[in-house]
Amino acid sequence: MDQPSNASYGRAPLSSNKPKASDMILLSMLRTTIWAICYFVFYFVQQLAELLAPLLLIAGVLWKVLPAVIGSLTHAAAAADPQARDAISGVAAAIPSHLAVAGYDLTASSLIWDGILLMALAAAGATLATIAGKNV
Repeated sequence: MDQPSNASYGRAPLSSNKPKASDMILLSMLRTTIWAICYFVFYFVQQLAELLAPLLLIAGVLWKVLPAVIGSLTHAAAAADPQARDAISGVAAAIPSHLAVAGYDLTASSLIWDGILLMALAAAGATLATIAGKNV
């Protein structure tokens, strides 16, 4: 039994799956746009973390040290004037050990820890921004 002859048998079809040049340009532009957006987000997070980390660290350290400084002033003022001692004691008692803000409990230690975590976030943002920048 003979098979019918087919002139296109063994040849590539007329419409190949090969991407056109315009499709390649479009895909390249889409890829560049996605990486540019990723770079922007990573760099923005890095800048924001670098801005807030020192503020949180300084605030936490000052809050942690302030009671000790006021306590030493109380001892120094005790010998000098009883009224000054009472005033400084009142100020020392007014310093809170924690603040509740929107359901989040802020303490001096938590501010310091948040500052350290923001520094780690800034380092991660810098690393990811560098990787994204190389892929743009």
